[in-house]
Amino acid sequence: MLGRGVRRAGRPGLIGVAARTAVAAGTATAVSNRVARRQAERAAPEQPPVAPEPAMADLTDEAISSLERLGKLHDQGVLSDEEFALGKDRILRR
Repeated sequence: MLGRGVRRAGRPGLIGVAARTAVAAGTATAVSNRVARRQAERAAPEQPPVAPEPAMADLTDEAISSLERLGKLHDQGVLSDEEFALGKDRILRR
Protein backbone atom coordinates (compact mmCIF):
# COMPACT_ATOMS: atom_id res chain seq x y z
CA MET A 1 0.00 0.00 0.00
CA LEU A 2 2.93 2.28 0.19
CA GLY A 3 3.37 4.56 -2.80
CA ARG A 4 -0.28 4.62 -3.73
CA GLY A 5 -2.22 7.82 -3.37
CA VAL A 6 -5.29 8.01 -1.28
CA ARG A 7 -8.36 8.24 -3.46
CA ARG A 8 -11.26 10.26 -2.31
CA ALA A 9 -14.79 9.27 -3.06
CA GLY A 10 -17.48 11.83 -3.59
CA ARG A 11 -16.76 15.43 -4.48
CA PRO A 12 -13.78 16.41 -6.64
CA GLY A 13 -10.75 17.94 -5.01
CA LEU A 14 -9.47 21.48 -5.30
CA ILE A 15 -7.49 20.81 -8.49
CA GLY A 16 -10.49 19.19 -10.18
CA VAL A 17 -12.71 22.15 -9.35
CA ALA A 18 -10.06 24.62 -10.56
CA ALA A 19 -9.61 22.71 -13.84
CA ARG A 20 -13.37 22.54 -14.46
CA THR A 21 -13.70 26.28 -13.74
CA ALA A 22 -10.82 27.10 -16.10
CA VAL A 23 -12.39 25.10 -18.92
CA ALA A 24 -15.77 26.75 -18.41
CA ALA A 25 -14.22 30.24 -18.28
CA GLY A 26 -12.13 29.60 -21.38
CA THR A 27 -15.12 28.35 -23.33
CA ALA A 28 -17.25 31.31 -22.24
CA THR A 29 -14.50 33.75 -23.28
CA ALA A 30 -14.11 32.12 -26.69
CA VAL A 31 -17.84 32.19 -27.34
CA SER A 32 -18.14 35.78 -26.15
CA ASN A 33 -15.27 36.91 -28.41
CA ARG A 34 -16.78 35.17 -31.42
CA VAL A 35 -20.20 36.76 -30.82
CA ALA A 36 -18.63 40.22 -30.44
CA ARG A 37 -16.56 39.75 -33.63
CA ARG A 38 -19.63 38.64 -35.60
CA GLN A 39 -21.67 41.60 -34.36
CA ALA A 40 -18.85 44.00 -35.28
CA GLU A 41 -18.67 42.52 -38.79
CA ARG A 42 -22.40 42.98 -39.25
CA ALA A 43 -22.31 46.55 -37.94
CA ALA A 44 -19.31 47.55 -40.10
CA PRO A 45 -20.28 49.94 -42.86
CA GLU A 46 -20.06 48.63 -46.37
CA GLN A 47 -17.31 49.90 -48.64
CA PRO A 48 -18.39 52.95 -50.64
CA PRO A 49 -18.91 52.23 -54.32
CA VAL A 50 -16.04 53.11 -56.60
CA ALA A 51 -16.72 56.03 -58.91
CA PRO A 52 -17.01 54.82 -62.50
CA GLU A 53 -14.47 55.95 -65.07
CA PRO A 54 -15.67 58.92 -67.11
CA ALA A 55 -17.30 57.97 -70.38
CA MET A 56 -15.50 58.69 -73.66
CA ALA A 57 -18.16 61.27 -74.55
CA ASP A 58 -17.14 63.30 -71.47
CA LEU A 59 -13.53 63.67 -72.68
CA THR A 60 -12.44 66.79 -74.50
CA ASP A 61 -10.31 66.71 -77.64
CA GLU A 62 -7.39 67.99 -75.58
CA ALA A 63 -7.76 65.12 -73.08
CA ILE A 64 -7.94 62.56 -75.89
CA SER A 65 -4.82 63.92 -77.58
CA SER A 66 -3.01 63.95 -74.20
CA LEU A 67 -3.96 60.31 -73.65
CA GLU A 68 -2.73 59.40 -77.12
CA ARG A 69 0.63 61.14 -76.51
CA LEU A 70 0.90 59.45 -73.13
CA GLY A 71 0.18 56.05 -74.71
CA LYS A 72 2.85 56.58 -77.38
CA LEU A 73 5.43 57.51 -74.73
CA HIS A 74 4.50 54.38 -72.79
CA ASP A 75 4.74 52.19 -75.91
CA GLN A 76 8.19 53.63 -76.67
CA GLY A 77 9.36 52.75 -73.17
CA VAL A 78 9.86 56.36 -72.09
CA LEU A 79 7.23 55.99 -69.34
CA SER A 80 7.00 53.10 -66.89
CA ASP A 81 3.67 51.40 -66.17
CA GLU A 82 3.34 53.39 -62.93
CA GLU A 83 4.09 56.73 -64.61
CA PHE A 84 1.61 55.91 -67.37
CA ALA A 85 -1.11 55.06 -64.83
CA LEU A 86 -0.48 58.27 -62.87
CA GLY A 87 -0.56 60.41 -66.02
CA LYS A 88 -3.72 58.73 -67.25
CA ASP A 89 -5.44 59.29 -63.89
CA ARG A 90 -4.48 62.97 -63.91
CA ILE A 91 -5.89 63.46 -67.40
CA LEU A 92 -9.12 61.59 -66.67
CA ARG A 93 -9.76 63.46 -63.42
CA ARG A 94 -9.60 66.94 -65.00
